[in-house]
Amino acid sequence: NDPCTILLGTGWRIPTYSEWNNADINGGWDNYTKTYKSVLKLHAAGYLYYDGGSLVSRGSNGSYWSSTQSIYTYGWNLFFNSVGSYVSYDNKANGFSLRCLRD
Repeated sequence: NDPCTILLGTGWRIPTYSEWNNADINGGWDNYTKTYKSVLKLHAAGYLYYDGGSLVSRGSNGSYWSSTQSIYTYGWNLFFNSVGSYVSYDNKANGFSLRCLRD
């Protein structure tokens, strides 16, 4: 049920926890300007908050889902803002961005 595969076809998928973690470690991303200037062009889109659907932190942070589940209701994601980036887990009901990869 990967939305990247559904929308873009075979060979496209959501990155795993390990792939986001490796990108974060090797990216040198200490702010959201560097994530956008990277080859991945990750932008600070904010996210849709699960409780009510309001748009939160647009222009000040980015959260990108991985395909890896943390626990039943939580999934791993890449998070970044004006002072750094890291891989974390959050409620899967939040509307985070996706960055599709092609194998």
